[in-house]
Amino acid sequence: MIRRLLVLLLVPLLIGASKPVLVPDVSQRDIEIIYSFTGAELLLFGAIIYPGGRAPDRPADIAVVIKGPVEPIVLREKQKVAGIWVNADSARFRSAPSFYAVASSRPLDQIVDERTAAIYELGLRNLQLSPADADTPDEANRFEAGLVDLRQRNNLYAEQPGAVLITDNVLYRARIRIPARVPVGTYTAETFLIQDGRVIAAAVRDITIRKGGFEQFVATAAEDHSVIYGVIAVGLSVALGWAAGALFRRF
Repeated sequence: MIRRLLVLLLVPLLIGASKPVLVPDVSQRDIEIIYSFTGAELLLFGAIIYPGGRAPDRPADIAVVIKGPVEPIVLREKQKVAGIWVNADSARFRSAPSFYAVASSRPLDQIVDERTAAIYELGLRNLQLSPADADTPDEANRFEAGLVDLRQRNNLYAEQPGAVLITDNVLYRARIRIPARVPVGTYTAETFLIQDGRVIAAAVRDITIRKGGFEQFVATAAEDHSVIYGVIAVGLSVALGWAAGALFRRF
């Protein structure tokens, strides 16, 4: 209720602005991962407030990006030697996003120029991954492509052209799927208003994905009481091993 009142109060001010303004929101800002979590579908929606309250004759486009917390990762390349798969070359990425999904009203190469796409990291091929220890540009490109392909197959990286629906050049909405095995942390939902190949307005909302229930209890215990957690884990392993051995001896 308070959010609606704030929007009603702000709209007259936004209409008087000299540039378009985005008013975005997301269906869930706090996602809790429990044992039964099978993923979530986020609805990203909002409004475009144009100067004077009138939409332009040429409609603009929208791109929405959900990006997870960055993390260091070492990617290893496997090769088959004498019939056995072994680790060969490797590359270290200092800050690869753990999750990345982009939805747009049209294919990105039709609505944004290459320079702008690179600046705002719009599209998988514009992610600034930059492996730290690649010897040559070709090797860096090979490992970048390998990382993107691996995370696409795990549903952690995705592109959804045409998934943003714009109504009357003012209201927009898009749905992006969050997979079950998504990392926890603070995510950002960025919305870009694009016209003539350039970003003319942008806005961001934060999304928190965290563990809950028993999973949160285990994670907290492991972090805050590591010694006790380790002793209990070892004790449970020994007890389960002894119980399994006794069961098999009986039968």
